Amino acid sequence: MRALVANWSYPTQVRFGASRIKELPESLEAAGIARPLLVTDRGLARLKMTAATLDMLTAAGIPHAVFSDVKPNPTESNVNAGIEAFRAGQHDGVIAFGGGSALDAGKLIAFMAGQTRPIWDFEDVGDWWKRANPSGIAPIIAVPTTAGTGSDVGRAGVVINEATHTKKVIFHPLMMPKTVILDPEQTVGMPPYITAGTGMDALAHSLEAYCSPAYHPMADGIAVEGIRLVFKHLPRAFADGSDIVARGHMMSAAAMGAAAFQKGLGAIHSLSHPVGALYDTHHGMTNAVFMPYVLVTNRPAIEEKIKRLSAYLGIRPSFEAFLEALLKLRSDLKVPHTLAAFNVREEKRLQIADMAIIDPTAGGNPIELTRERALEIFDRAMEGELKSLL
Repeated sequence: MRALVANWSYPTQVRFGASRIKELPESLEAAGIARPLLVTDRGLARLKMTAATLDMLTAAGIPHAVFSDVKPNPTESNVNAGIEAFRAGQHDGVIAFGGGSALDAGKLIAFMAGQTRPIWDFEDVGDWWKRANPSGIAPIIAVPTTAGTGSDVGRAGVVINEATHTKKVIFHPLMMPKTVILDPEQTVGMPPYITAGTGMDALAHSLEAYCSPAYHPMADGIAVEGIRLVFKHLPRAFADGSDIVARGHMMSAAAMGAAAFQKGLGAIHSLSHPVGALYDTHHGMTNAVFMPYVLVTNRPAIEEKIKRLSAYLGIRPSFEAFLEALLKLRSDLKVPHTLAAFNVREEKRLQIADMAIIDPTAGGNPIELTRERALEIFDRAMEGELKSLL
């Protein structure tokens, strides 16, 4: 038997619960941040909860500024503009406030503010992260306002290289926020579509981590419970956005998915990334569309795992039963069954396949993601072809 060898890491301090946003000034002080830059997106910057957070900082005597030029899929230009704002305001830390885009952008701004090399020198390849100057990385406090990406408990950020139209993962251990505030009251304003999309992103993280062939039993345990929380509580949060209990469980599920996917992701993400980069689709919803097609493709390698997962979820322990439950969940959340709903076009199928197989998440797929296999999955997701494969 081959010896088991692995590297494991788990997240940072998390302050979980309703109204914990009130502890933001205390968290800033603990992190040594005296002059934060709050990074968010344009839509969120206009909302009352953001204004209330800024008012709280003012009342606490904490000088601050806001940077909100962040796209739904953050670009290098967004990060560079944020770095300029950070330096111009002489800030010493970042509050990453919002969904996955704001969290990733905020972390990348804090990371790059003190670097002299280009951002692409720190892509998550081998030990490239060691090229960074650690003393130039500003501390981060993360306040997620969605329940999906789990970027708040991660050590990386995703950004689009506008020159190549590809999503890149930038990694450094010090990109991990010093403190995460998981306050479900901050997610109450999410519309149903975003609730569904971000929740399905959390599901994709745990599901792909669980299916990954890497050895990480602790991640497996976290993943299966994260999946259970999504199946039980996402429909409730979708139906009633004011359900604080369901919102809280979904925030936990999102953080659990991010903790679990250090084990690996797979073809759901490696196909979703190029589609999002080329068509600016919602990442979680794109994952949700690809999910059943990837599962069916991976079935020979994951069937026994899915049977065990089904039993844990309290459904008939079979691959078919799990797929049926997943399709029902997607339908209940009004997730489109095909990519065509996002105006994705077939003329870029070859480019998408070529981008997918070199995406850093492709290596975690349970079976090798070849160009031909990526094309098959893409075509099925375009046509909605699933039943004939079972």
